[in-house]
Amino acid sequence: EVTTEGGLDAAGQHNRLAPIVSRLRDAGIRVSLFIGADERQIEAAIRLGAPVVELHTGDYAHAGGEAQAAELRKLADMAALAAKNGIEPHAGHGLTFENVQPVAAIPQLAELNIGHYLIGEAIFCGLETSIRRMRELMDAAR
Repeated sequence: EVTTEGGLDAAGQHNRLAPIVSRLRDAGIRVSLFIGADERQIEAAIRLGAPVVELHTGDYAHAGGEAQAAELRKLADMAALAAKNGIEPHAGHGLTFENVQPVAAIPQLAELNIGHYLIGEAIFCGLETSIRRMRELMDAAR
């Protein structure tokens, strides 16, 4: 639950995470760190050897106007930094039909995680319809 509102502090928890990430990687498990869209966190993911990061999109999702545009730029910049350093960037948290397209348009993002919203929408329109609509919005953004 701590990571839900901002992501894991990979930079601050580096020494604690290093043996865990190493053990998982050695066991053949692909590690993904859910982190804030922050250069310090990307650098920590690089040092930890994580092959995947999921950038927390909550700040973007809850902002409006210029603040939202600034958050989107941070997401794009951090996705590019991750990709440049061999890390596959994903993103998620708080994404909806209304705000997903600008994030989906970030070319480096390999995956968006939107399960909670889709299940909530499925109550009203069904799971298939909910997923289809989100996929159409994401594809149109690309």
